Amino acid sequence: MRVAVPIELKPSVRNKLERYSKATNISPKLRIRSQIILLASEGKTNQEIAVELGQDQPKVGRWRKRFAEQGLPGIEKDKSRPGRIEAIAQSKESEIVRMTVETKPAGETHWSRSSMAKASGVSESTVGRIWARHGIKPHRVKSFKLSNDKNFEEKLNDIVGLYLSPPEHAVVFSCDEKSQIQALDRTQPGLPLKKGRCGTMTHDYKRNGTTSLFAALEVATGNVIGTCMDKHRHEEWLKFLRLIERNAPKEKAIHIICDNYATHKHAKVKAWLKRHPRVHIHFTPTSASWLNMVERFFRDITDKCIRRGVFKSVEQLEKAILEYIDTHNGDPAPFIWTAKANDILEKVKRGRAKLNNLQSA
Repeated sequence: MRVAVPIELKPSVRNKLERYSKATNISPKLRIRSQIILLASEGKTNQEIAVELGQDQPKVGRWRKRFAEQGLPGIEKDKSRPGRIEAIAQSKESEIVRMTVETKPAGETHWSRSSMAKASGVSESTVGRIWARHGIKPHRVKSFKLSNDKNFEEKLNDIVGLYLSPPEHAVVFSCDEKSQIQALDRTQPGLPLKKGRCGTMTHDYKRNGTTSLFAALEVATGNVIGTCMDKHRHEEWLKFLRLIERNAPKEKAIHIICDNYATHKHAKVKAWLKRHPRVHIHFTPTSASWLNMVERFFRDITDKCIRRGVFKSVEQLEKAILEYIDTHNGDPAPFIWTAKANDILEKVKRGRAKLNNLQSA
């Protein structure tokens, strides 16, 4: 059994500790330490002192031991602590930034904090602080694609014009297909969400077939016309055009925004459009699906209905999709387009100039 260090006090030291223990113009820490030593000099154990003063027993033992080793100065002053970390030289910081953005570690695609710390001779924390100051995130990468459509500017102005200033006596739809949606069933049941734990799903699954969602987002209202079909050929696209035409107000022209998928330009589709002159098709530039507003709706239905769903059949999947659309249409809200065509065009021009510089370097 461990025995606490005995404490014996000289009269002068005791007098000083007694003044400390009652003073109100000194540090509360020093007042408590003085009380600990005075009680220890009475032969009380650390546990008894801790209970009497309402302090932790390890704390009592620590100050008792320090007084025994150093005397009064041991409790009057705290141990010195390391000061502020020495700032790294500006030249060193600039070199780390240059290495991060202009070079790569041997055999790897990007720097990590540990690899940069090893290469530059500083700590990983220092590398992290430097990257944070300069907004550098080597572990992240974003995908992009600039359109090479020779009619990009014309198509851009056309579609943004439909969003920001739609024609009178007309209804504008943003349309697309979300093809090959898989009906996935998990191999084991997941655990439900509970306090302190998120829900779980197995990483593996069983495929039970696919379906294709055809959706037309009415730009003005946010209402969605949607249906599921087995395939996404020109035959299915024609069926969907007929569905849109039946549901649109009879007295209004119909403007449909869609991408350059070959089925949208099939000869039979063109023939149908000639027979229905109130339907007008507007094609987005190639590699510019972000310009089609319905993609925002596809993102939402994927996140809220499909990705975490468990479907034992295609029928279950299609039922869930159509129920989501019905719920959405019960309280629709339009997606507001704010970007102007000129601003988008300037951004694309800057991107093309940067790409040309990189390709010619």
